[in-house]
Amino acid sequence: MGEKTSETSATASPSASPDLIRREIATETKLLVVKVGTRVVTHPDGRLNQERIAQLAEEIHAVRATGRKVALVSSGAVGAGVGRLGLPGRPTNLADLQAVAAIGQSLLMQAYDEHFRNHGDIVGQILLTADVIENRTSYLNARNTLLALLNRFDAVPIINENDTVAVEELRMTFGDNDRLAALVTNLLQADLLVLLSDVEGLFSGDPSDPQSQLIPLVRKIDDSVFALVRDKKTGLSKGGMESKLRAAQIVTTAGANAIIASGKQPGALKKIIAGEPVGTLFFAQGATVKARKRWFGLSIQPRGRIIVDAGARQAIEKRGKSLLPAGVVDVVGQFHKGDLVSLCDCDGCEFARGLTNYSAEDIRRIRGLRTRQIAQVLGWLPYEEIIHRDNLLVTRSA
Repeated sequence: MGEKTSETSATASPSASPDLIRREIATETKLLVVKVGTRVVTHPDGRLNQERIAQLAEEIHAVRATGRKVALVSSGAVGAGVGRLGLPGRPTNLADLQAVAAIGQSLLMQAYDEHFRNHGDIVGQILLTADVIENRTSYLNARNTLLALLNRFDAVPIINENDTVAVEELRMTFGDNDRLAALVTNLLQADLLVLLSDVEGLFSGDPSDPQSQLIPLVRKIDDSVFALVRDKKTGLSKGGMESKLRAAQIVTTAGANAIIASGKQPGALKKIIAGEPVGTLFFAQGATVKARKRWFGLSIQPRGRIIVDAGARQAIEKRGKSLLPAGVVDVVGQFHKGDLVSLCDCDGCEFARGLTNYSAEDIRRIRGLRTRQIAQVLGWLPYEEIIHRDNLLVTRSA
């Protein structure tokens, strides 16, 4: 199966009722990515929760029996290793942490293999690091492997970060498996991401507060949504919900849907595929983004920022134009030609990302200039645009 190149709009209208949207999404979903957190698949002491893993395997088997494909992103390797070794807690030393992850990953896959085999299902292990996603060739290789598992061999890919080699300082870590799951959803161009957590979904306040209510549908992820999971005094995130919101934002920006639901309650996946109201649904934002733009716009970490004026932002957002030197106000950071950069307005708000035709140094020299003036400053005119519209993705609309 090759990369999709067309852009198609979601069938369900954003103004439709939550129940109708749920039913249409359930009907249209052919490929979904399910992510389970450490607390879902392990006991408090880190030991694998065999009963919950067995239930999860049974649910995924039931979903697959409807003709749908499922890829599973699973945390739990470090926790399982801690439990197996009887350690008092998660190691802080990097080498020890990676060794514990190696032990735990084998236990995790053994458990999945055993419980999926009980239903006649085959599993395949995929371990990823961020540099695999950021490199276009390895990104496509990973995609081809996953599609072969799903389509050729009808297997369930079980994906995790390769904690045994991932090093944050070398830009090789995803940060968390919520983001990894979102990137896998985009890599596969899946229809739906389901994040199974230790909470039921997004609440209007503290989930422990009886006055707080579960929010069934989020039509657009904006600052008001993130404010629900940040302390009003410190501005810091409360728990892991912010990372799940950012994962949902990545997926919905690409034109897919996301659901945050409880992984503690058996049957959640079956109910979701039946279109029942489970957890919080985050509705797709507009058209499905082309595969290549998903890669550079939503999978790669920006190397710097370009600050643009209001006119340039409007031209890019509203009219789909390229970024010209005349609209550039400032440049932040050091980057090279071909790197991914963020486009921000004068308030510092990112609204787009793109692959730059110029280095940061050259952009500083030509910012604010008309196209015809570029050659006078640089001595030649390699490109008329700093970023061509084909290499731009709007990530946030005003």
